[in-house]
Amino acid sequence: MIPRSSHALRHRRGPSPARIRTLLLSLLCVLASLSAVPTATAAEAREPLSPMATGTPLRDGTALYPRAIRLAHSGGANGRVLASVVSFDGNNGIGSIHESRDSGATFRQVGQVADPESAAGQGLCCATLFELPRQVGAMPAGTLLWASSAGQDEQDRRMALRIWRSNDVGRTWSYLSSCAVASGTGGLWEPEFSVAADGALVCHYADETDGVHSQKLVAARSYDGIRWQGHHDTVASSWSPDRPGMPVVRRLPNGVYFMSYEICNPGGQYQCVVHYRTSADGWNWGSPTNLGIRPETADGKYFRATPTIAWAPTPGGGSNGRILLIGQRLLNRDGTVAPGSGRTILTNTQNGSGPWSEMPSPVTVPNPEVNYCQNYSSPLLPSADGSRVLQIATDFEGTVCRAYFATGRVT
Repeated sequence: MIPRSSHALRHRRGPSPARIRTLLLSLLCVLASLSAVPTATAAEAREPLSPMATGTPLRDGTALYPRAIRLAHSGGANGRVLASVVSFDGNNGIGSIHESRDSGATFRQVGQVADPESAAGQGLCCATLFELPRQVGAMPAGTLLWASSAGQDEQDRRMALRIWRSNDVGRTWSYLSSCAVASGTGGLWEPEFSVAADGALVCHYADETDGVHSQKLVAARSYDGIRWQGHHDTVASSWSPDRPGMPVVRRLPNGVYFMSYEICNPGGQYQCVVHYRTSADGWNWGSPTNLGIRPETADGKYFRATPTIAWAPTPGGGSNGRILLIGQRLLNRDGTVAPGSGRTILTNTQNGSGPWSEMPSPVTVPNPEVNYCQNYSSPLLPSADGSRVLQIATDFEGTVCRAYFATGRVT
């Protein structure tokens, strides 16, 4: 198992398959000294780690860290599904924007974000896509935001979480602001957005810059999308080697904000185990040292690494519905890999409380290993009535990490 302390190292790899293979081998050597949990062998690192996923390829070539949204505040474009992935044009990092007008049955590329701070090998990682549900400053509801971790491969690294906006349903993009900029060489990773109860735009992210925590979760807010303030820890363990990361936040119909994330450390059965916690207003999350709750099934299964969440309504609306949760690997109570790993979504109808149930995932990633590609941070997008769910998941085809999509029933 690759410890969470390696995630930033994985993100620093360049875009070419050859460079990916070379640095993966080096990384595995380093990780061997960090954890007693088995990792891939050198031979496995050079070859495909599993058969490729089921589903339909989203695009040709590399497609990392997918995200998907259904437009709901964009007038005549409402109902369209937009999907973004991190891709590359030579040594330039690109945010590729794809659109579906048939509820995720087919996609075509409609735009791209070409950040000059991610060009010429400077690095691009872990981008997100968000539609404003209400006006923020001068930005009307329906404005699209795309943000990424930029600059991880620069020689004198000063990373930033750079935000771009689109006013034409993802066709063109302009730089807006940065919600965090590193003062040193530490990493800033995995930005995600939500809108708090007071109307502030909130940027959630993983931060390894403070010199005390190996990594922690931080939130900042803005009332105009340009000036960011109030940076504060939301999950920061009292044990400094812990690495909370990969926050995803959804507002439930009852007004509660639900955050999923992983917590990694140097090893053990619960390495990178998935957690969640809640907030009444989307800004105050309680004591940062409260590490949250581990979602489990009645028989003790739980997810390891790269979680994402979604809310699926049920007919009748209101607060009825369920939370959908997915992670990179599904483990049994004793930490062994469960048979449903790479093919399972966990669901909960009690706003996260109590045991979770299993349902088949639309995309199957056979036997995913813990690496930067296989079933890594797979987004889930339920249909408007909650009866079906679109999933985009990544897997290797040869040495190329590709994205695959499919839709299945919510059971």
